[in-house]
Amino acid sequence: MSHIPISALAHVADYFKVLSERSRLQVLCALRTGTKNVTEIIEETELGQANVSKHLKILTQAGIVQRQPQGVSVYYQIADPMIFDLCELVCQSLETRLQEHSQQLKRLEGLRQS
Repeated sequence: MSHIPISALAHVADYFKVLSERSRLQVLCALRTGTKNVTEIIEETELGQANVSKHLKILTQAGIVQRQPQGVSVYYQIADPMIFDLCELVCQSLETRLQEHSQQLKRLEGLRQS
């Protein structure tokens, strides 16, 4: 990230802030399988209507999700599928850290039993 101007880091931080909310991640996961309307997202996430609408607005403003009016409904889809690559990298890193932590605990247990 050393090539990113300091002035741009605020935008990077704002992007990660959008992704730092669990409910927004649930909405993204619901949209991973394709375009959905609010009702379908509510059914999949079990979040309330006001909550889903609020998070969709934030995700849309951040450019992560696109909205497409179709008749009386509005459908939402992922604007940039690369978001899932980013999430996958984070998940892999967390999994690695958890495995390392688990191995350390097992070693400590072994020492304690000796």
